[in-house]
Amino acid sequence: MSERANASVIPFKVEEETEEGIVAQDPTETHNSSQNSAQNSAMNPGERLHMAEAVRMAEAIVFASAEPVSEKQLAARLPDGINIAAAMAELQQIYARRGVNLVRVGDAWAFRTAGDLAFLMSRDTVQQRKLSRAALEVLAIIAYHQPVTRAEIEDIRGVETSKGTLDTLLETEWVRMRGRRRTPGRPVTYGTTDTFLDHFALEEIRDLPGMDELKGAGLLSGRMPSNFAIPLPPADPDALTEDEDALTDIDLEELGLLTPRVTED
Repeated sequence: MSERANASVIPFKVEEETEEGIVAQDPTETHNSSQNSAQNSAMNPGERLHMAEAVRMAEAIVFASAEPVSEKQLAARLPDGINIAAAMAELQQIYARRGVNLVRVGDAWAFRTAGDLAFLMSRDTVQQRKLSRAALEVLAIIAYHQPVTRAEIEDIRGVETSKGTLDTLLETEWVRMRGRRRTPGRPVTYGTTDTFLDHFALEEIRDLPGMDELKGAGLLSGRMPSNFAIPLPPADPDALTEDEDALTDIDLEELGLLTPRVTED
């Protein structure tokens, strides 16, 4: 997964001739730009001015935030009636060719260094402790099989999973306790977080590489069993499944995630 996170996907580019010569242009950017132009042309001058001011406000909010800003947070702080998706698409287009890009992280937005300039930041990168092979295996299982319990992780791996491995993943904030399975013992279910998506440059959990991509990257053996398959992660990783209950305050206290409430006599 680390190799996948560090890889840059360069879309097919077409060449566009201008007065200054021939420049490479991303067809995706051209399409987005055309859409934005069409939307802006459909607005009257007052509406365009209103949208431009909303885009400036959104830029300030995202720039000042240390964490990705959700669309719900933006809607609460921008003027009423603003089309959040259109405003963020316009802001994303503005930053498309700059040193920093506006990127989507789950249902949130954040500024990140342009991928082709990441090498400039290498000297300032804090060297982090590498995850063990066991931790990487558990992380991959949680990412693809979520929601998944510890027993299910052990069944897939074929070996016991230590509590320390899960604790390490919880400390990185890539994994979270998301609920309890409606089975005897009510085991805790695990899933990934928006921090996981942000670290591995994924817009949503379904952007994880599939079997063909993993084979192409040399991460899967070409001699896999004929019935081997990689599950498709849920479209909404935050939604509870039918056999899953949300964590209550009592559950959080039992798991040591919430300080027990002290009642006065």
